[in-house]
Amino acid sequence: MNKKIITVLSIIGIFIVLGSITIISFYNKRNNDNIEEKTENTMTATVMSLDTDILTVQDSNHIIYMFNVADNNLVPGDVIEINYKGSLDKNKTLQDNDVLGYNTIAVDKTDDGIPVEWQDNGIFKDYYRFAYDKLENMTIDEKIAQLLLVRYPDNNPISILEKYQFGGYVFFEKDFSNKTTNEVKKMMNELQNVAKIPILTAVDEEGGTVVRVSSNPNLASEKFKSPRELYTSGGFEAIKEDTIKKSLLLANLGINLNLAPVVDVSTNPSDYMYKRALGEDTELTSTYAKTVISASKGLGVSYTLKHFPGYGNNADTHTGTVVDNRTYEEIVKNDLPPFEAGIEAKAEAILISHNTVTNIDATNPASLSPSVHNLLRNELGFTGIIITDDLAMGAVSSIDDATVKAVLAGNDLIITTDYEESINSIKRALENDTIDESLIDKLAFRVIAWKYYKGLIYENQK
Repeated sequence: MNKKIITVLSIIGIFIVLGSITIISFYNKRNNDNIEEKTENTMTATVMSLDTDILTVQDSNHIIYMFNVADNNLVPGDVIEINYKGSLDKNKTLQDNDVLGYNTIAVDKTDDGIPVEWQDNGIFKDYYRFAYDKLENMTIDEKIAQLLLVRYPDNNPISILEKYQFGGYVFFEKDFSNKTTNEVKKMMNELQNVAKIPILTAVDEEGGTVVRVSSNPNLASEKFKSPRELYTSGGFEAIKEDTIKKSLLLANLGINLNLAPVVDVSTNPSDYMYKRALGEDTELTSTYAKTVISASKGLGVSYTLKHFPGYGNNADTHTGTVVDNRTYEEIVKNDLPPFEAGIEAKAEAILISHNTVTNIDATNPASLSPSVHNLLRNELGFTGIIITDDLAMGAVSSIDDATVKAVLAGNDLIITTDYEESINSIKRALENDTIDESLIDKLAFRVIAWKYYKGLIYENQK
């Protein structure tokens, strides 16, 4: 047979086979989709809030779901089994599924008495029993206070802490101005001495333009360099050495939490975040995140990846609302890998930005968005502490009940300046059944477990 004819027939045969495979795959997918749409599923979750026809729940992996459920008799804090059709989309909050029904169930507990829904096999899991024992002896006011990382007050910081028992204080440059090492140590010791539960003592010691501690020549021989300066001069080895040096200095002063590193991907010098970032591409920024978290371990200071889900080229959220219109695909590809790398290195905390990321949640700033928190918990598998950026910043300061919205969005720890308003707004939410005390319990439990993990609390351990 003519070779050309054979070739043509071979090509035709290939197209027929490929076409058949495509058609079969199409019908199989359609059949699978139809089966999936018809499948009835059950989920156990805790009711977080109720709003007209919307039921908001959270599962044991901290994923938040909203369902269209009308005329329900539930209250926040109820543990329910909810029956629905099809599969859930963990990357969005409001689900399209038909809810077939629900029923309340008893709270299932482990042998240690801890609600099963709190057991997430997370990074602090070895300390859950100790944290729960501690929680059992706390008042509701003390539990609420554990959720707050408060701006260090200008006046009476010791008596204020003694009264409220916050989760921690955040210190700025002026709080260290002109102080000696011994004076800073004394300041930290006096605070810890009045704390029933040891507090988080936090700073933004990023290096470069943001140096709260090393700006004082009494405390450091020179200001810590920016990530970009370090990388340019000595690569990742210089960054590792800098992290160790920084950690030892902070720990010696009594500071146990650094709100750094900035792992936002920024390569344009005109970006707001460029001077605070590594200034390199996604791959190198990912290596930077992993290097800092790994180097910090065992030195007494926890580090915080920020600003999730990636700041991009956006403006300053300190001064007002900032809208991020980048595509979801762009964020996943370019901005999430550094956070993933840090999580893989066992990052304990991640701070959420106030940018409104329209292709994740066009309605809420990221810090107040359940969808953004779901992305972090579900896609990246983060089980550590999620922290808001400061609620006093311009992007969120005018939002009513921002503290309550932060709690309902999935944050564990809230940075606030107006601590009285934050406390009162949570209390109002408890009184009007917007949230239940069980949610406050769960969040305080997680913060306390972190403190055990960090070595701030030792009693009751065997």
